[in-house]
Amino acid sequence: MKDGPHIARVAALIGDNARADILTALMADRALTATELAGIAGVTKQTISGHLAKLLDAGLVEVDAQGRHRYFRLAGRDVAHLLESLMGVAFRTGAVRLRSSPREPALRKARVCYDHLAGELAVAAFEAMLMRGWFAARVGELSLTGAGRAAFEAIGVDVSVPGSSRRPVCRMCLDWGERRHHLAGGVGAALLQRMYAAGWAHRQKDSRVVVLSAEGEKAFREVFLLD
Repeated sequence: MKDGPHIARVAALIGDNARADILTALMADRALTATELAGIAGVTKQTISGHLAKLLDAGLVEVDAQGRHRYFRLAGRDVAHLLESLMGVAFRTGAVRLRSSPREPALRKARVCYDHLAGELAVAAFEAMLMRGWFAARVGELSLTGAGRAAFEAIGVDVSVPGSSRRPVCRMCLDWGERRHHLAGGVGAALLQRMYAAGWAHRQKDSRVVVLSAEGEKAFREVFLLD
């Protein structure tokens, strides 16, 4: 007897090269048009319509209509978490692109993972937070401590999450490049937004890469005691 969710359909959808490129592009938590996604996936506008229809039907993406324009984005953080986990498995098993992209080192250093920071800096920062007691980590569970709440508030990071929200205050997300965890959840997202607001970093155009200024990286390291 076969019980539980039927994963074959979702796996088959993600397994298509063009649809995998579409989903990866939407990992940057930025809504894109069908035309933009067609360029990324290397397919025609007619073909992209078919791919997007399948992803919409499966609940992997959502669409927002604004006038004549339709903007596509991932359907939720669970989809982003699934994709990031798949990237980790792909990296571990050697399923990487034949040609190294010039952006690859930058992606490894700092990038957007849906709505929070990922990469070498994010992993190092999270491990420093754990060592300093900002979080209490148990098997499958992460909680923000009083010391952590005070530390984040001191640097202007809003750690409050509405009580009605289904989003966790904090959680661990496995980093595909480092094979260790970085910080996700409401606090992870708030930290990244604070980095943008403080001028420490900005998103590279049409990419998941997060670029830190010299002063921004210095400040980031000083806050999290990475040096």
